[in-house]
Amino acid sequence: MNAMPNDVSRLAKVTDLHDAVVRDFCQLVLQTLEHQDRFSVSLSGGSTPKRIYEILAGKELPWQKIHFFWGDERNVPHDHDDSNAKMVALALLDHADIPAENIHRVPVVVDDPASAAKQYEATLREFFADQDFPSWDLNLLGMGDDAHTASLFPGTDAIGENERWFVENYVEKMSTYRYTLTAPAINSAKQKWFMVAGGNKQDALSQVWSSERNVDALPSQLIQDAKWYVTDDAMPPQ
Repeated sequence: MNAMPNDVSRLAKVTDLHDAVVRDFCQLVLQTLEHQDRFSVSLSGGSTPKRIYEILAGKELPWQKIHFFWGDERNVPHDHDDSNAKMVALALLDHADIPAENIHRVPVVVDDPASAAKQYEATLREFFADQDFPSWDLNLLGMGDDAHTASLFPGTDAIGENERWFVENYVEKMSTYRYTLTAPAINSAKQKWFMVAGGNKQDALSQVWSSERNVDALPSQLIQDAKWYVTDDAMPPQ
């Protein structure tokens, strides 16, 4: 049985999704900074967010007050083509007037991912001091056609982690480690936005929105009270 979330924006095509997320992002930043001094966002990798970042780079925003983090990262150096840090830098960070101290990259250690994950968790705990979990203003999320989000992949150990904020996560089907926020560290965000586009996501989205819960196979089900931006071709049949 389909159990569509309450907050779903259905967009005709992926360019409409880009425009909607950019519009809402700019509005949220300005509204948030009316009553606090900084805005914190956890970024998603992937092709859909990349275009959003490129569009944001041309916007006039109070970049000095926006802090950028990563929800997940690949276990490769920052100058590697697979790096989420490199993608965001080329799309956004290199083109906007953002202070270096506002950019909080995952410190990749290829041969010792556990130490890198602990370093980044320490960075998060310092920024979000005296909090049980990080109170992001916004957590941007994608969803793979296997229903993973961040680097919480089906059947991996990080799915069941409820105390750590950020961990290294071995993904057997890729024979590699990924770095990822844990589900509680994602759910602690004030806003969580899923961006889902493409017909290859339809089956996974149908299962994630199903009333049957199976977080080990469908990790995106772990995320609570999210807003969904979904293109027509990704929408499950009603």
